[in-house]
Amino acid sequence: MSFQNLNVIDPILRALAGEGYTQPTPIQAQAIPVLLSGRDLLGCAQTGTGKTAAFAIPMLQALHNAGTDGNGPRPIKALVLTPTRELAIQIGESFGTYGKHTGVRHTVIFGGVSQHGQTVALRRGVDVLVATPGRLLDLMNQGFVSLRNLQMFVLDEADRMLDMGFIHDVKKIIAKLPASRQSLFFSATMPPEIGKLAATILRDPVRVEVTPVSSTAEKVTQAVYLVEKNDKKFLLVHLLNEENISAALVFTRTKHGADRVAKDLNKSGIAAEAIHGNKSQNARQRALSSFKSKQIRVLVATDIAARGIDIDELSHVINFELPNEPETYVHRIGRTGRAGASGIALSFCDAEERDYLKGINKLIAKTLPVVADHPYPAAAGASASPALARPQSGGRSGGGRSASAARSGNGRSGWGKRPATSR
Repeated sequence: MSFQNLNVIDPILRALAGEGYTQPTPIQAQAIPVLLSGRDLLGCAQTGTGKTAAFAIPMLQALHNAGTDGNGPRPIKALVLTPTRELAIQIGESFGTYGKHTGVRHTVIFGGVSQHGQTVALRRGVDVLVATPGRLLDLMNQGFVSLRNLQMFVLDEADRMLDMGFIHDVKKIIAKLPASRQSLFFSATMPPEIGKLAATILRDPVRVEVTPVSSTAEKVTQAVYLVEKNDKKFLLVHLLNEENISAALVFTRTKHGADRVAKDLNKSGIAAEAIHGNKSQNARQRALSSFKSKQIRVLVATDIAARGIDIDELSHVINFELPNEPETYVHRIGRTGRAGASGIALSFCDAEERDYLKGINKLIAKTLPVVADHPYPAAAGASASPALARPQSGGRSGGGRSASAARSGNGRSGWGKRPATSR
C-alpha cells in the first residue's frame, strides 16, 4: 500500500515524499479513502498512529481540487477543533507541511497569547482554521470568525475535550456550523459519552478503529515500581542516573506536582523543565524546544499539556504519579514507541494508587510487570495484591540496583539518595 494507491494527488505526494513518507499508517490507509468520498467518519486510534495526516491529507486534497480564491480574502472552509495549544500548533505544522504545494492557506488560533497576530491572519482569509475552543468562541463573539461557509469540521481528541470540560464550548461552536458539512471525529479512546456526542453530530459515519480502545503500543515495554510516596523522587533520580535514559517525559497529575518534580530534578543536577497550563505559551514552547534539542533530558508535564507533544526518539515515559483514569495511561505511554519505534514506559505506584493500577491492568487486559529489585521498595506488608503482577525475583527489568547497595551510600547526589532516617 502506498499513498499513490489511495489516489492522493501529486502536490501532496510531493510534499509527503519530501518528508520521507511513502507508506500510509493503518489509520491513514482506512480513513483517507472514506474522507475523499465525502463520508463522515468516527476514528478511534491511539496516539502516534498518524491521525493528523489521516484527516489533513484528504481535507487538503478536497480544498485544492475545489480551487482557492487567489490572494484575496477567503472564507473559512474547514475547521479543526482541538483541546490544547500544543496540539493545535502541531496540527497547523502538519497542514503546512502536507499542503505546501496546494495553495491552501491555514492558520492556528489559541489562548494564552495576544490575539493580534491571529486576527491579522483571519482578516487576510484562510481556508483551514485550527483552533482551541475558548479562543475560537472569543473571536467568534468579537466578529473575527465566521463559520457560515464551512464545509468540513474535525473534532480531534474528542475524549480529552470531554475530560477537560470543553463539552459546552464544543456544543456552542457546533450550533454555529452549517447543517450541510462533512464531520470527522478522532479520539484515542471511545467512552460512552463520545458515542452520544457523535450521534448528535455525525451523519451515517464510517467507523474506523485501528487498534482496540484499551490497547497500548506493542513496542512499548511497560513496568511498574511499588514505592512509598515520599520515595518517588529518590527513585526517579536513581533511574535517571543509573539507566540509559536519553530523554524522559515524566507525568504528574497536577501543575504544582510538575513544578515540584522539575525543581527537585534540577537540584539533583538533572536538567529538567515543567510544562503545564499555568505556563505562558512562550515558556511552554521554550521548554519543548529545549527538550527536542536535548538541552534538557527531562520534560515534566501534566496530561493536558502533553497533548500535542510529538517528539522523535523519546526513549522513556515515566508516570511519577499514576493517572486516576486508566484511559489516560494509554494516552501517556503513547508518547513513546511512536511510528513503529520502541520505547519504555515506567510507572511509580504508591499505596494510595493501587486501585488506579488495578484499573489500568483491567483496561489494557494484561498485568503490568512489577520491578521488585530497586533501591526504594514499598514498606513490608505493602506488596502487590493478587490483582497485580507477581514481583520479579532478582531481575533488573526496568533497571535498579539492589536495595542493600543503594542503602550502602552509592547514590550519585544528595537529593537523589534517600536519607537513612526517611522512614
